[in-house]
Amino acid sequence: MKLRRRAEPLVMGFQIAPMVDVLLVLLCFFILTWNFARKEMELSVKVPTAEHGGEPKLEVNQSVLNLKEDGTMVMNTKPINFDELAVKMKALADLKPDYAIILRGDENVPYKYVARVLGVCNGAGIWNVALPVNAPKP
Repeated sequence: MKLRRRAEPLVMGFQIAPMVDVLLVLLCFFILTWNFARKEMELSVKVPTAEHGGEPKLEVNQSVLNLKEDGTMVMNTKPINFDELAVKMKALADLKPDYAIILRGDENVPYKYVARVLGVCNGAGIWNVALPVNAPKP
């Protein structure tokens, strides 16, 4: 009886297609996390609701300043006081004259803190300050 010899399995080389799939998944993951990190939303700050409200779209020459209910501020995920804020605003105004600040104030923050931040921005030469609000829930 004559038996056929089994063919030896071919040793495959480096598979590029699965590697490309993995890299594309990682690329999508990093793009999404980068996009969420760019928004710099402080979760403890609950902005008020307005009839025609909505969060502004972030662009290149903008920074988000979160103003909490107790008057503390967070910029670039780091707490900042009014003296540091004045220095930072002056540096940003010198860098780009029409630099924009998005002031996300909590709905319960006293107006004196908002006025103080606006005064610091005005003193530094930053005139482009946006006050975002949430859209009403349907």
